[in-house]
Amino acid sequence: MDIRVFIRLHDLITTKKTGTPKQLAQKLEISERSVNYYIAFMRNELKAPIIYDRKLETYLYETDCKLCFVN
Repeated sequence: MDIRVFIRLHDLITTKKTGTPKQLAQKLEISERSVNYYIAFMRNELKAPIIYDRKLETYLYETDCKLCFVN
């Protein structure tokens, strides 16, 4: 897994600009399957409250979420 993908993914989720999983994969230049792995990792290991809003067609945080990727 690439930390740069996590940072970009977090930014897109925070701004509600991920688009559909297919669009997100294109934005991150990874496969849809990899998108699913990154989202699952963030949910399970980082406890990020990520949901997918079908109406808005974007991933978003259900509650406030601050992730720190820098020391």
